[in-house]
Amino acid sequence: MRQDPVGNPRDPRRRRGVGGLRWIVLLGFAIYGGCYYFSNRTVDPYTGEKVLIDASLDAESEKALGLQAYQQILSQERPVDPSSQVARQIRGIAQRLIAKVEPVEAALAAEHGQAPNRFSQGFDWEVNVLQSDQANAFCLPGGKMAVYTGLVPVAKNADAMAVVMGHEIAHALLRHGAQRMAQQKLTEIGQMAGAAGGMDAQQQQMLMSAFGYGYLLPYARTHETQADEVGLMLAAAACFDPQEAVPLWERMGAASGGQAPPEFASTHPNPGTRIQNLQALMPKAMEYRQRFCETAQAN
Repeated sequence: MRQDPVGNPRDPRRRRGVGGLRWIVLLGFAIYGGCYYFSNRTVDPYTGEKVLIDASLDAESEKALGLQAYQQILSQERPVDPSSQVARQIRGIAQRLIAKVEPVEAALAAEHGQAPNRFSQGFDWEVNVLQSDQANAFCLPGGKMAVYTGLVPVAKNADAMAVVMGHEIAHALLRHGAQRMAQQKLTEIGQMAGAAGGMDAQQQQMLMSAFGYGYLLPYARTHETQADEVGLMLAAAACFDPQEAVPLWERMGAASGGQAPPEFASTHPNPGTRIQNLQALMPKAMEYRQRFCETAQAN
């Protein structure tokens, strides 16, 4: 039997036992991760694709998370006077878009042979305008929305603003936040498996970096592309001009000053890719405008 430097016997069978136990632990994590993945898959009626959403996260829980985040943001940001012209205009755009959520969902679901799930029926819609130089907007689960004043001069008109707001509403309708939460849980399972498998911190970091570039970032860009499509259909159905989407994203690209990271390292498509996708969707958007616009308040 071999001796270690301090004279203690080293039993090769013990080493094999530890290694065998490690493989059992790794197998357990793999089974757990696989069961979580396959038992929490559901079909998204907007896209017809199978997506990962934790089955334990129901509409009310998701709405509560959105409300909590919204209240925290409003405690740190300064909303403009609700009676101001910009706030009234933004609320008017939001109302027109929200009115078209159900018919657009039904139409998109039918295209994919699905029935609409009407997940947004329980949303408590609310929109505030926040004083900030950011050219940005958001819509949280449950329908809590905000538009930053910095977006107004970039959007330039109600049609372009509707494209942005439709995009943000689409994130909530598509439950992208819930999908990211499920992804995070899978990531945590992978990290625990790596630690149990004997990976050091550097090896785990390299693995997670590869996972990010190879899966998480492309998945995030897919979310943006999906929200672009659904948001464009919402804007068109609400009687806004979807063709304003292209000059909007040209302005957004100019406003960023070329500071955006390369597309492969970003959660968003670059403006050129985005514009190409939107141009390809334009015939469909114009068809939605013709089909649904007659009941909207086109003012």
